[in-house]
Amino acid sequence: MLSGAIAAAVTPLLPGGAGLDEPAFEPLVRFLSKGGIDGVLACGTTGEGILLSLDERRHAAEGFLGTRPAGFQVAVHAGAQTTVDTVALCRHAREVGADAVAVIAPPYFPLDEVEIFEHLRAAAAAADPLPFYVYEFAGRSGYPIPVAVAERLRGSVGNLAGLKVSDTPWSAVEPYLLEGLDVFIGSEPLVLEGLDHGATGAVSGLATAFPEIVASLVHERSEPAGEEVATLRRLLGTLPFHAALKAILAARGVPIGPDVRAPLRGLTAGEREHALDAARAVGAL
Repeated sequence: MLSGAIAAAVTPLLPGGAGLDEPAFEPLVRFLSKGGIDGVLACGTTGEGILLSLDERRHAAEGFLGTRPAGFQVAVHAGAQTTVDTVALCRHAREVGADAVAVIAPPYFPLDEVEIFEHLRAAAAAADPLPFYVYEFAGRSGYPIPVAVAERLRGSVGNLAGLKVSDTPWSAVEPYLLEGLDVFIGSEPLVLEGLDHGATGAVSGLATAFPEIVASLVHERSEPAGEEVATLRRLLGTLPFHAALKAILAARGVPIGPDVRAPLRGLTAGEREHALDAARAVGAL
């Protein structure tokens, strides 16, 4: 079972986004661990997972698993466009020793409840006995996963552990706080409210560049940290988010390149300075 402050990790890429930058995984994991983070979600939204090939996603998962210190959790996002690919990634995560699997609803087609349920049921079965988490993010999948699907899934598979919910505002998150299921909040400004209502922790994109702040937010329920993540989301909200996080990581001494996978784009010189100013605003630089 996952717990605590989990970083939705970026994926280190070679120049031009041509492939994985494998030597960069170890220093990234070390930076996150030293910053107080409890683990990572590999190949999620922040990790550009949907833009990577299946082989790249497998190797990225292995990169995080092979460089983690003792006790550092690695969950693998296995959501893909098809059920066949999703099942393959779930099975791989199980075989290589991941701690958990998360799956977002496939984007593009607005699936009905039967289709979503069967997709998630197949994914959970492939991941079993790993803890399985439904990844709810209507802004990325294009539609919400009905709460009834999560409830039905709980009665149909034995390894459903909880949900990662990245929706906003709070009224969109609250229905997923189901009794007996762990919920991880994805929108950092909602983390304190989520914890007050029984959420287990956070899976945070900001944590990949600001681990200390998110660790304090989750572990200490720090109000100042809550103000800092709100500031960061506001200041970074106009920038290409993935490239901004990578630029901040590099400025903080993590040897990771600025490259992202097209059609995502890198930063202009002005945008890079804006990103670094955001980091300075919360004392990270």
